[in-house]
Amino acid sequence: MVTAAALRCPAPTTAATTTPTTTPTTTPTIDGAAVRDLLRSVHDPEIPTISIVDLGIVESVAITNDGIEIELLPTFVGCPALDIIRGAVLEALVPLGRPTTVEFTWRVPWTSSRISPLGRERLAASGFAPPAEPADVRCPYCASARVAMDSAFGPTQCRSLFYCRDCRQPFEAFKPV
Repeated sequence: MVTAAALRCPAPTTAATTTPTTTPTTTPTIDGAAVRDLLRSVHDPEIPTISIVDLGIVESVAITNDGIEIELLPTFVGCPALDIIRGAVLEALVPLGRPTTVEFTWRVPWTSSRISPLGRERLAASGFAPPAEPADVRCPYCASARVAMDSAFGPTQCRSLFYCRDCRQPFEAFKPV
C-alpha cells in the first residue's frame, strides 16, 4: 500500500530559482558570518588572488525571512566586472538554499583603506603594490623603495604602472582612493 507520505514531492521550482525546497525544521540557521565565509571564495575577476571580502567591497549582508540580501560597493564608476562579481556571489551562496539578491550601492564610497591586511598581503604576493601614495610605493617583488612611476594610468582606473630600479620588474600599484 502506498501512503500519502510516500507520494509527497518537493514543490517544483522555476528555471530562475536554484533554491532547494526545504521544510522549516530542516532549514539551517544562517548568519552573516557564514555568508561572509562563503563570499571569501568569490575572487575579484581581475585579481583572482584576492576575495571580494578582503578587497573590502562587501558592504552589508542581511539575512531576512525572505532570503539573503548582499550589498556590494563598486571600486570605481564603470567597473566592467560588476556583472561577473554579482553572478559569482549568487553562485557561491547557492549551498545555503535561500533566495539571494545582490545589489551594488553608491551610498558608501569604496576606498582603498577597506582592503584588509590579508588582502594587502595577497596583492603584494601576486605582484601588485598595495595602495600607497606614489612616494611610498614599494616593489612587491623585492620591497625596494627605488621605484619609478611609468604611468599614472594603468590597465584599470584604480591602478598605476611602476618600474623597480633594483630588481628591474615592472608592476602595478593600486592608487589610494
